[in-house]
Amino acid sequence: MTSEESIVVDVPIRTAYNQWTQFEDFPRFMSGVEKITQVDDVHNHWVTNIGGVRREFDTRITEQIPDERVAWTTESGSPTQSGVVTFHRMDENRTKVMVQMDVEPESLVEKVGEKLGLVERQVRADLAKYKEWIESRGTETGGWRGGVDRPTP
Repeated sequence: MTSEESIVVDVPIRTAYNQWTQFEDFPRFMSGVEKITQVDDVHNHWVTNIGGVRREFDTRITEQIPDERVAWTTESGSPTQSGVVTFHRMDENRTKVMVQMDVEPESLVEKVGEKLGLVERQVRADLAKYKEWIESRGTETGGWRGGVDRPTP
């Protein structure tokens, strides 16, 4: 299942991007995310609790270009997913943030949720919380400006 959502945030592109690289802050605006531990520049360990189902999984950043994009994929655990978030400068103080996720539902409940569009609604709600949070702060909590190159096949 693929979900694509976007939102315009009233902060400069650098601020929007820098905040998105602060993975350990995701629980502040993502429902169901209990904790993210950044293991190194490309690996994160996630703990989620969605609908009473607690899961742990590890992700790897597959591509990261400052002020442009961050792409990831699940390396171990469940759910199997991959995605990309891109940043588009609207003007000096406005940025369009676009999220595309591919999630492989595993349980019957997840498959029903997919049919009901629950992932899309959750991504949309989390982006709205991100907008509210970053705009109310006006600045990022930190930022990682390094790059991760996508491996060539």
